[in-house]
Amino acid sequence: MGIWIDVARVSTALNVVLLLGLSYVWLDNYRQFQSKHTLGLSVFSVLLLAQNALAFYVYSWDNVLSVWFATKVPAPAWKAMLALHVLELLALVFLTWVTWD
Repeated sequence: MGIWIDVARVSTALNVVLLLGLSYVWLDNYRQFQSKHTLGLSVFSVLLLAQNALAFYVYSWDNVLSVWFATKVPAPAWKAMLALHVLELLALVFLTWVTWD
């Protein structure tokens, strides 16, 4: 079960890094252009950043939940959660590439 939590930690950490970059760009664009589109992207990135930061905290540092996730969560549930984290990572990599291009 240890490999699943490690992959979840890595994927959520990478999601946080990508979302910090996207938030920076989109918030800067909102300050310049004041459009609803850039505001929507900014709010989206900040909320998704909060979700991933919380997930990373839970998987890594929370004394109760990190142990519970590493030892008590059934493998099918871990695979489903991990799939969501990895799919989100792939989507963010693509979105970052499009944004920075």
